[in-house]
Amino acid sequence: MNFFEYQDQARRQTRWLVFLFILAVIAIAAVVDLALLVGFGLAGSEQGAAPFSPGSLEQNLSLLLGGAIATVCLIGLASLFKTIALRGGGGKVARELGGILVDADTRDPLKRRLVNVVEEIALASGVPVPEIYVLEQEAGINAFAAGFSPSDAAIAVTRGTLEKLTRAELQGVIAHEFSHVFNGDMRLNIRLMGALFGILLLALIGRRVLFHSHYMGRSRDSSGAAILMLAFALMLVGYIGMFFGRWIKSAVSRQREFLADASAVQFTRDPSGIAGALKKIAIYSEASYLDADTEEVGHMLFGPGQAMHVFATHPPLLKRIARIEPGFQEEDLKVVAARIQRAAARQAEVAAREQAAGETRPPFGLDADSIIERIGNPDSGGLMVAAAVAASIPEQVGKAAHSVEWAPEVLLYALLDSHDELREKQLLIVAKVMGPDSEARVRALAGAASQLRAEQKLPLMEIALPGLRRHPPQKIQSVLKAVDGVIRVDGEIDVFEYLMARLISRYLWEAMNPHRVRTAGRKSLVRLQAETLAVLAIMAWHGHPGQQDACRSAYDAGVQAAFAGEVEQMPDTGNWIEALDHALNRLDDLSPPEKQKLVNALVAVVTCDQQLVAEELELMRAICAALHVP
Repeated sequence: MNFFEYQDQARRQTRWLVFLFILAVIAIAAVVDLALLVGFGLAGSEQGAAPFSPGSLEQNLSLLLGGAIATVCLIGLASLFKTIALRGGGGKVARELGGILVDADTRDPLKRRLVNVVEEIALASGVPVPEIYVLEQEAGINAFAAGFSPSDAAIAVTRGTLEKLTRAELQGVIAHEFSHVFNGDMRLNIRLMGALFGILLLALIGRRVLFHSHYMGRSRDSSGAAILMLAFALMLVGYIGMFFGRWIKSAVSRQREFLADASAVQFTRDPSGIAGALKKIAIYSEASYLDADTEEVGHMLFGPGQAMHVFATHPPLLKRIARIEPGFQEEDLKVVAARIQRAAARQAEVAAREQAAGETRPPFGLDADSIIERIGNPDSGGLMVAAAVAASIPEQVGKAAHSVEWAPEVLLYALLDSHDELREKQLLIVAKVMGPDSEARVRALAGAASQLRAEQKLPLMEIALPGLRRHPPQKIQSVLKAVDGVIRVDGEIDVFEYLMARLISRYLWEAMNPHRVRTAGRKSLVRLQAETLAVLAIMAWHGHPGQQDACRSAYDAGVQAAFAGEVEQMPDTGNWIEALDHALNRLDDLSPPEKQKLVNALVAVVTCDQQLVAEELELMRAICAALHVP
């Protein structure tokens, strides 16, 4: 199953979640009505009347309707309140569990290793580096990813995860969480939190009513008995709701944990990493349990957050390990604990050999199948390249990119032109929009490393974006204005400048408006044929500037891949920026399978002449980012 199939499945599961939630609400409303009928209905019924007789039901119809409406409204409003509260993105979930934000320039060696691993996977995947949190008070081995989209994502790990796992095992856990980021699970999980909160709230209300009734005279009259019965009923209904909630979470999340484990193996090409983390949880009793209440977030965690035997949100650990290492038996755990130190030493040797081999490994071939397979699934080669690129960034520039204070200037520095005269004009714009202090910082970065290599600029931007997101909205608007001025200083916008401007503005807008992000729609390429043809023509033109025949051949190859047919006229690509902006805004409404077709068509355009130019690669990156395809 590839990225697009995962996305399509997540969308179908969202509809399934809505259906199960409606069923649960109907069942809860029915139980509330039953309690009302037995409690208040009997008190108001005629002597000897059966509570469920037609006459009694008719007599208490207004009571039953009122109870059902009140229950539905209470659940709906509570779920709506929680959903709105979660619009703060993944970081809000992490902070509610006691997570502490990790500074990108931290000197703590364990946190530094965590930041490096997260950055490597993010850069290899082509997504902005998420916010990173540590649950300092939690000794168990666990982690989770939360957010509505990669632009507002947060990854959190426990202190136990940092202290008890090797680097390879930590990489396996983080790769597992990134799979949830890419494949729509994270968005589904945070919606699940909001939807199920209303159901859980009833149990809390019933418990509170019982507590207060204990200290309020313990009335023995019929109304006091009815109130106590209602409180018991509310708590009972709440736990019935909890039962339904766990059932829904189990139905949605168990299979996706298996898929995320498999994706982690694909990311790292090292089954022993994630398998080792799962074995350590299995070896040590309650190794993944958290002290914090995990009822709401249990389905988001890497391992079980609490003991749960009915409708567990995670598959059994031994089954997860056996999926990764076929033939694994429970008895094997008895010898694993004794081998942990030796395995860690062997793993270090293997990693060193793989890195040495990776330095001489030939570049990847460019074909549609391999590109589709690697979308949302970066392999070990990609991770090594990402680590090498991150390490190649000049030290002073890298420190600035990890600094919240310097993040805006790092982005502007990455856009500086190599021509001295244009660079001075750009710095003048920075001074005018951002102030002299910002200009001085950009000059300092340029003095430390006059010109970055092309392959260093995008990773630098992705490293700096989390810090920029922590600035106030007014500062972010100033940065966007400065970026626009810097790239327009020469009166032209090249493909790389377009890519940088579009990625920065999209990431920041989505980070500030996570609840408004849609990662997929329902439309088809046929319905958006004009926009599809415009994008294919723009890609063909940038790959073959001034070569009309080669341009037309590449365009025809893309049309054939997208529509299995020919189109007589090639769209005009004169004002390509305006045309591309218009097309991409509409093409983001494609369904996941249709997005896959479009990516296949773009690859057909790029590979038509068996050559790859920088403009094609940069344009492919910009188009995929606009389509929410990593």
